[in-house]
Amino acid sequence: MSGPLVLLDSASLYFRSFFALPESMTSPDGVPVNAVRGFAGMIAQIVTERHPARLVACLDADWRPAFRVEAIPSYKAQRVADPSVNAEEVPDTLTPQVPIIIDLLDALGIATAQAAGYEADDVIGTLAHREAAAPVEIITGDRDLFQCVRDEPTPVRVVYVGRGWSKAEEVGPQELAARYGLPAEGLAYADMAVLRGDPSDGLPGITGIGEKTAAKLITKFGSLAALVDAAAAGSKDVPLKVREAFTHDADYLAKAPLVVRVATDVTIEATGTPELPHAVDVDRVRELQERWALGSAVDRLLKALGV
Repeated sequence: MSGPLVLLDSASLYFRSFFALPESMTSPDGVPVNAVRGFAGMIAQIVTERHPARLVACLDADWRPAFRVEAIPSYKAQRVADPSVNAEEVPDTLTPQVPIIIDLLDALGIATAQAAGYEADDVIGTLAHREAAAPVEIITGDRDLFQCVRDEPTPVRVVYVGRGWSKAEEVGPQELAARYGLPAEGLAYADMAVLRGDPSDGLPGITGIGEKTAAKLITKFGSLAALVDAAAAGSKDVPLKVREAFTHDADYLAKAPLVVRVATDVTIEATGTPELPHAVDVDRVRELQERWALGSAVDRLLKALGV
């Protein structure tokens, strides 16, 4: 097996494709297909440039899982469509494109994976955690997946495309250590994220603790659990303001790790063929290309797949 296992954070990638390309890209009957075309073109680039031996498009079966909402009700609450709040909705013109993307992946034979009641992050976390044969590359625009990086037993890296594919950054343990001053292992990032919080996900964090302070505390104590234990014991190595904040935010501190950390043991529902190259239903792909006016992006993807 000469190439890596590449895991696509599909929603992150097609969401970014939607905003990168104009909605004037439409099917003959006027349905926007900018996300479909952008996503197809990005997969073509990934296959061409990253040379995966296996490729899996990971999907959200539930973008706001009940177990996370039960723990912290504010989790992604601002993204729920509610006219009475400042909601962050998935654009109406993106939603109809998702089934087209799924149809295209199916016709191409590209493997998909999801898990009932879980997000794509959890699927990615599980597949990366299980892999014992090849390097893993996670393609995403979401920093939350930095927690998955590792060196052993097989290397796991995040190819972060938050600023676009042309500015993609490969992030591993050493890059995390250099960027955040954290211990060189992925779970330290999740521990830092618990303390720092993430307003975009409705996670408030610990009062008065920003990213730099969070990173210093995790580095000093080695883990969130060790830090919490030291604070509970009244250790003077934990600043008084931090101990007071932990007491004030005790409920959040107890529940946030469940929400922030990706699962690594979910039951995967898979379709398609991860191995590349593989058989492609070319006639069906061409039908979808014509039906939705997907243009040269599909041509590039077929070429990348060796068709």
